[in-house]
Amino acid sequence: METPIQVKNLSKKFGSFTAVDSITFDIGKGNIFGLLGPNGSGKSTLIRMLCGILVPTSGTASILGYDITKEPEEIKSHIGYMSQKFSLYEDLSVEENITFYAQLYGVNGKEFRGRRDELFALTHLEPYLKQRAGLLSGGWKQRLALVCAMLHQPELIFLDEPTAGIDPVARRELWDLFFELSGKGITLFVTTHYMDEAERCSHVGYIYLGKLIVVGAPDKLKELAEVNPSGYKRLEVNCEPATEKKKKINQLKGVRDATIFGQAIHLLVEESFSEQELHKILEREGLKHIEIRLILPSLEDVFVSLTKLKAENTKNNGS
Repeated sequence: METPIQVKNLSKKFGSFTAVDSITFDIGKGNIFGLLGPNGSGKSTLIRMLCGILVPTSGTASILGYDITKEPEEIKSHIGYMSQKFSLYEDLSVEENITFYAQLYGVNGKEFRGRRDELFALTHLEPYLKQRAGLLSGGWKQRLALVCAMLHQPELIFLDEPTAGIDPVARRELWDLFFELSGKGITLFVTTHYMDEAERCSHVGYIYLGKLIVVGAPDKLKELAEVNPSGYKRLEVNCEPATEKKKKINQLKGVRDATIFGQAIHLLVEESFSEQELHKILEREGLKHIEIRLILPSLEDVFVSLTKLKAENTKNNGS
């Protein structure tokens, strides 16, 4: 199955409210697909439909070749799912959780032992076998959840904000596991609010008010005309203290937008805007260690630009 997820004009309405509005996209085998969007944008509704839990109002979709409307039970038995909130049994040990889910999926005997050993080698979970699941750290809980979601050898795994609330080291280690799974041909569908995680995905989609505004490889999205308006350029300003002068910089003639990005300020300015003049202005403001350079848009720039454009269009169409 070279295209594990195929979605065409998929919609879901709850009464007069449209939660998902005519969404179309495909995801190739072994891809890590990141879905981003504000809370309430339709991410959870879309995932529930793709997992065969929620019946769509209109449109079609196939998961691993199974129709989400006609074959939901087949889908459920061939995918893995890992939720944001740890949903395993905290009073059971790691080993007991794994055994329980293996029985649930019908993985027994020699097959279970082989699969368990393979997943232990992948996640390094074996030293914690006798420990109660509720006593694990956030990162190890997510590893356990991943093991339980993979016992039946799914070709596709849905990961709903899998790194929310865990420390940066555990987050990176979990993503290393995702890359390893992707390298084995397993397809991952990940929801996240972290821009650095979106950058790691092979493809990303951005959903807003139920509509999939854009989908594609991160580098391609950064080249969109809507994100790179004609006659403008992007600058990064590093100086001390940068945050105190953002408002003043944003008011300068030729500056279209100014955003704090870590310890720097990202600017969208007119092509004619002089970096040398900006440097002088910042010096007069008493700032030190000033560095100004041309930059490409980040994924955050992409999504912020597209959200603003969509909001403006919605407002204009509504009026």
